[in-house]
Amino acid sequence: MSGEPRYPFVHVDVDPDAVDETSALLFELGAEGVEERDETTLAKSAAAGKVTLVAAFATRSDAESAIAELESAMSPRYEEVVGDAWRDAWKEHYKPYAIADGMIVRPPWEPYEAKPGEKVLELEPGRAFGTGLHETTRLVARAIQAHASEVRDRLVIDVGCGSGILALVAIALGAARAIAVDVDQEAIDVTRENAARNGLGDRVDASTTDVTALDATAPLVVANIEARVLIPMAADLRARVEPGGLLLLSGILVPQRDDVRAAYADMELLDAPALGEWVLLALRKKR
Repeated sequence: MSGEPRYPFVHVDVDPDAVDETSALLFELGAEGVEERDETTLAKSAAAGKVTLVAAFATRSDAESAIAELESAMSPRYEEVVGDAWRDAWKEHYKPYAIADGMIVRPPWEPYEAKPGEKVLELEPGRAFGTGLHETTRLVARAIQAHASEVRDRLVIDVGCGSGILALVAIALGAARAIAVDVDQEAIDVTRENAARNGLGDRVDASTTDVTALDATAPLVVANIEARVLIPMAADLRARVEPGGLLLLSGILVPQRDDVRAAYADMELLDAPALGEWVLLALRKKR
């Protein structure tokens, strides 16, 4: 057993409106990745009303140094996981579910018999995190469904695609094809695999191309990222939307809504539905 890999983690508990700031702090302290857990996620480690951030570090000493810098109010605590079995433990909780009305997402290891009229997507999130269980993903999927008639047989751009789930939802709802971009090559690999497993490999163009380097525009652009990223990206995202087209933004906590809205003030706000702690902004670009 001594030869098995060891993975050091630091857990902290924060209020929902402190997630972005604390995540940034953890990265500054040397975290290699930060996972968010709350009452809605599969890993239900968060106290009621709190969000647990789980930060991965390269070494135990790095993790312990970070703990020394964190406020005691966050209840920072160390965890070391031995071996790789933990990587697949979440799978036993991941079952078929409805991401939108009549739209079912199922993992490859769970059979599902579609009911009349249902569409079924098979999704392996891998480590790209994008099962669709999170409220932000469901908000965007429902908004795509609400505006499906506007993108039928046309292009959709998914910025920050993760597992590719939103690009696949858009195609399942009638879009001709999707451009999916993410800064993480692993997310791109997973997106390509998921497109292929659904027979859509030739309709999803996934790459790490920076949004500023895209030369395409589309009648629908979706970006389910974070408020701290959406705000500085405003000009670049707007530029990818065709005149009269739609921009769906999520990954936004309710208290952050006004700040994000201000960054896109030149676009018409069509709707701002909320789910749990999260809100989506549905915006239309002027013609």
